[in-house]
Amino acid sequence: MNICVLSFFLQFSNQHNAGARGWQPAVCKMAELDADLDHILPSSVLPPFWAKLVVGFVSLVCFARSYDGDFVFDDSEAIVNNKDLRAETPLGDLWHHDFWGSRLSSNTSHKSYRPLTVLTFRINYCLSGGFHPMGFHVTNILLHGGISVLMLDVFSVLLGGLQYTSRGQRLNLAPRSSLLAALLFATHPVHTECVAGVVGRADLLGALFFLLSFLGYCKAFRESNKEGTHSTFWVLLSILLGAVAMLCKEQGITVLGLNAIFDILVIGKLNVLEMVQKVLHKDKSLENIRVLRNGGLIFRMTLLASGGAGVLYVRWKIMGTGPPAFTEVDNPASFEDSVLVRAINYNYYYSLNAWLLLCPWWLCFDWSMGCIPLIKSAGDWRVTAPAALWLCLIGLLCRALCSADRHRRRILTLGLGFLIIPFLPASNLFFRVGFVVAERVLYLPSAGYCMLLTFGFGALSKHTKKKKLIAAVVLGILFINVLRCVIRSGEWRNEEQLFRSALSVCPLNAKVHYNVGKNLADRGNQTAAIRYYREAVRLNPKYVHAMNNLGNILKERNELQEAEELLSLAVRIQPDFAAAWMNLGIVQNSLKRFEAAEQSYRTAIKHRRKYPDCYYNLGRLYADLNRHVDALNAWRNATVLKPEHSLAWNNMIILLDNTGNLAQAEAVGREALELIPNDHSLMFSLANVLGKSQKYKESEALFLKAIKAHPNAASYHGNLAVLYHRWGHLDLAKKHYEISLQLDPTASGTKENYGLLRRRLEQMQKKDV
Repeated sequence: MNICVLSFFLQFSNQHNAGARGWQPAVCKMAELDADLDHILPSSVLPPFWAKLVVGFVSLVCFARSYDGDFVFDDSEAIVNNKDLRAETPLGDLWHHDFWGSRLSSNTSHKSYRPLTVLTFRINYCLSGGFHPMGFHVTNILLHGGISVLMLDVFSVLLGGLQYTSRGQRLNLAPRSSLLAALLFATHPVHTECVAGVVGRADLLGALFFLLSFLGYCKAFRESNKEGTHSTFWVLLSILLGAVAMLCKEQGITVLGLNAIFDILVIGKLNVLEMVQKVLHKDKSLENIRVLRNGGLIFRMTLLASGGAGVLYVRWKIMGTGPPAFTEVDNPASFEDSVLVRAINYNYYYSLNAWLLLCPWWLCFDWSMGCIPLIKSAGDWRVTAPAALWLCLIGLLCRALCSADRHRRRILTLGLGFLIIPFLPASNLFFRVGFVVAERVLYLPSAGYCMLLTFGFGALSKHTKKKKLIAAVVLGILFINVLRCVIRSGEWRNEEQLFRSALSVCPLNAKVHYNVGKNLADRGNQTAAIRYYREAVRLNPKYVHAMNNLGNILKERNELQEAEELLSLAVRIQPDFAAAWMNLGIVQNSLKRFEAAEQSYRTAIKHRRKYPDCYYNLGRLYADLNRHVDALNAWRNATVLKPEHSLAWNNMIILLDNTGNLAQAEAVGREALELIPNDHSLMFSLANVLGKSQKYKESEALFLKAIKAHPNAASYHGNLAVLYHRWGHLDLAKKHYEISLQLDPTASGTKENYGLLRRRLEQMQKKDV
């Protein structure tokens, strides 16, 4: 025993002052447990600074490849299209909007209230001067590195216990196991979505304050030489940090539950098995159990419960007291009528999450829409997965409760607590969630998995002679994890790679095919996009967004009949789908079905009152029907809703010009250029109006400015030539006619005007002769 204590203190003589004799038995015990990993980490224990440096460096290596990636998948909606990031949006709006920038009171809001995360996005936006993704990605990578380093301290408490010296310095009683667990956490590939996807910032920040809350709670017991004492300040600060974690990501509030379990098991030293046995045997000594007589513990539990209830109540009031509205495609199991079917599928989802922790090779950005077909019969072989999961969990739980070793009980119980408690908000047990499986929600639970895995390696090493084999397995796992992180980070660099990587993992996922098709369409490959959109609709015949996008492409390819059928089906399935109604109106307009088109546009506006593009298209319909006043009113509505709507402004100017209302056209043109001063198409349209009004000098200046912005526009040179022709600057007119014809030799009007000019020049030359 003395040799054991001596060897332990020799390793820590330069790190801590362990002066209290009362700690020696516990220290020796933990040194023996930590020594089980001696063959995996055989060298002398790294000093704390170097251990943290190693963990931080490894965590950065894993995900550094994503530093210059694009905004991908949900990043577009949460960042690029989120008005809360822009400087013109008042900071106070962040407290009334959800994660995506919608008002929490809106029926379409997902109620994801994460204002502090959005605030960090806004800071990134301001520092980088716009939507430059590198700054966002680097912040995520550094956050993961910091969390991984912080995990060293957390694991040292979870695996080694909470012991302080007489000077208030915390002892790291499990340096090897905490280092190994932190390395396993830092390199786990399931974290890629949180780190490489910018919206994963919510999980990273939530985890950061979760860990700070836990460590703050530990600081409440620094005066350990006075049994039963605690610092109320640190308990309250821990609750506050838990609230901050929740304002970053909802599951952050679960830290209060972990703190309570830690307090009961570690500080209160409760033996659950002993207590249950006494209850079953109606043992009168139950009232003598220390935990039940510990007034400090009861006070702390009251604080944690009151603080948690208060925070949740405020969150519920801010959210609008109503749950978010999810659709069947988001979480099909939760819409099943049978309680048994729901329970089986929920448990199957749990087993899939466990498998992602055990074998994070098959990773996918989205697991919805048919990726995981529902289990509807007991004959489905997949029911064995939940059975295996619960067999393992019950085995671990029995081991945690029935072990004679107090330290083993504590490690297993806290490991299971860290694995399960942060996962509870995603479990569908308390409320419906908007996903089937989501890798991002495993960021915190993975810490519990890494802790249990480390403990398992230690136990295995203790009971086998093939210690080098175990060391090789551990090193192999770390190496494979790092390699997988690097590969997966590369897949998250752009949407094309990300979406295609999912095809082999979830070939039945309609959303995967939809996103691959959308990416192809954005890059101009319509033929390939059609194929993927059709497959998305085949896999999910109610996928209205795929129908809408496919109908749009078919409309552009002039396949109007099929486009109309698809869009009509989309609005029948989802009658409030405003975009599909507008696109259906465009197709009907092209088919000369004007009354139906007008009705479709009006329906779209009814479902989305602020819809400038729909007003613009409605104006085009009225212009085709020569309903000029209605067209002008529709375009004016579009510009009121969206002042930078260049097409609507242009059409107003052109229509007023064509109908001879030059003064009104000039006024509208000047108004438009004040709002959009660098739009060359507006300069061109207003220059034409000014030329007809014989304001040649001002018209010339606008034409030249438009040409400077867009020098290869044949019509710009051609109309400037017409201006010079009228103005009498024939040489300049000849020059710009020639430039225009070089750019577009087929322009008949320019050819005709150029011919007239040449004949006039020839006549002038004859007169001179």
